[in-house]
Amino acid sequence: MTEPEPVLFEVTDGVAVLTLNAPRKRNAIDGELAGALIEACERIDADLAIGSAVIQGAGGYFCSGGDRDELAAISAAPASDEGIRATQRIYDAFLRFGALKVPTVAAVRGGAVGAGMNLALAADVRVVAEDAVLASGFTRLGVHPGGGHYTLLTRVVTPEAATVLGVLGESVNGRRAVELGLAYEAQPDEEVEARAFALAARGGSDPALTRAAIRSLRAEVGPPALSWQAAVPLEQSAQLWSFARKGSDRWKGTERASD
Repeated sequence: MTEPEPVLFEVTDGVAVLTLNAPRKRNAIDGELAGALIEACERIDADLAIGSAVIQGAGGYFCSGGDRDELAAISAAPASDEGIRATQRIYDAFLRFGALKVPTVAAVRGGAVGAGMNLALAADVRVVAEDAVLASGFTRLGVHPGGGHYTLLTRVVTPEAATVLGVLGESVNGRRAVELGLAYEAQPDEEVEARAFALAARGGSDPALTRAAIRSLRAEVGPPALSWQAAVPLEQSAQLWSFARKGSDRWKGTERASD
């Protein structure tokens, strides 16, 4: 019997949709899934017709963290070469996803826990189910966070909230996640993935411009963030490129932002 692909990959209207496909274990990340996710990211960056990406989980659950069997094996010999390699494989998956050259949207249903929270935080935008559970999870399991978890948390929430979530082990639902800044918006569970795709589709409609814009945004906001004075010349070359691409005869009739 053929094993299912650990990560499903499809492209529609310039949007790549990556689906973590291990629903029986709530899409926990093991070495195989991590490798497949990295390969999918390579495909996205190489295809200039892709302007954005959505990541989601099969079976109505985003990601429950690292695979428990692999974590148990690591715990048996944490300082071994294999223990170090195994943890790094998991880290590499969300590091690579976070380095994609297109804007990314995480569609979080069910839950995002531990390494699954890291993967969600590696996205540029998060759309979450109102009843989804978002939890650091590490300290509640008696282990220290990994994968740069506190850096990821404090990109989007205050140090106080990061302490409650990442040190004291509080979990939050999707509605509270939006209030804290962990997510862009919360939707009913059945609408999360469609809404995530709708947001990403705006980037898929003009991949070249979207890639240039997200590159500038990330360079400006950091970390480290640029000053306003430094951001002006950084944006100038990209804006002039977009002017040249548009052409002088294509401005008439263009919608204004207020229209």
